[in-house]
Amino acid sequence: MLIGYARVSTPDQKPDHQIDALVRAGVALGNIHVDIASGAKASRPELDLVMKLLRDGDTVKVTRLDRLGRSLLHLVTLGAVLAERGVGLHVVEQGIDTTTAEGRAMFGMLSVLAEYQRELIVANTRDGLAAARARGRVGGRRRRLTVEQAAAAQQLYDAGTHTVAAIAALFDVPRSTVYGHLDPDRIGDRHAGAGRVCHPEGDRLADEGHESFT
Repeated sequence: MLIGYARVSTPDQKPDHQIDALVRAGVALGNIHVDIASGAKASRPELDLVMKLLRDGDTVKVTRLDRLGRSLLHLVTLGAVLAERGVGLHVVEQGIDTTTAEGRAMFGMLSVLAEYQRELIVANTRDGLAAARARGRVGGRRRRLTVEQAAAAQQLYDAGTHTVAAIAALFDVPRSTVYGHLDPDRIGDRHAGAGRVCHPEGDRLADEGHESFT
């Protein structure tokens, strides 16, 4: 089955162009789901519904990658989940189709870029912390994250590569501070590694040495 997904950022924007493109790509009008949400907003009820409807052998179609994912890391994570479930992804206007060898190779390049982006985030954050310590700012743990750090923490969490405990250690803050900056709709509902879901309780156990997802 072909399932289409479209997104506009505000109610003033119209999804007509996306819907028309998806229909031309073979998606039945009744199988097209539309969200009204900004690119950074985690809550997307129609996308959540699409993920529940998809079955092995289905293909989800979007017009462009930025209509589907909140970030490059989120796109790659979502693509991995779809692949694991045997679901294809066809990005109509950018010529990406993971049901073909060429499309899978192109999406694999995105995975490499996402990993590079993640490593840059980690490296830049560590450099910043080291510079702060070198200037004597070592008294006590910071209770808040900057806007940039909060965004980086959300990306690392969404990607499923770091537990909350690992993110907290990276930014030198308590786990409660990281939880306070994460989108509450995403906590306990992410895929890590081979489709494994991480929960706050799992992060607590990881801290105690029982299990590690990193």
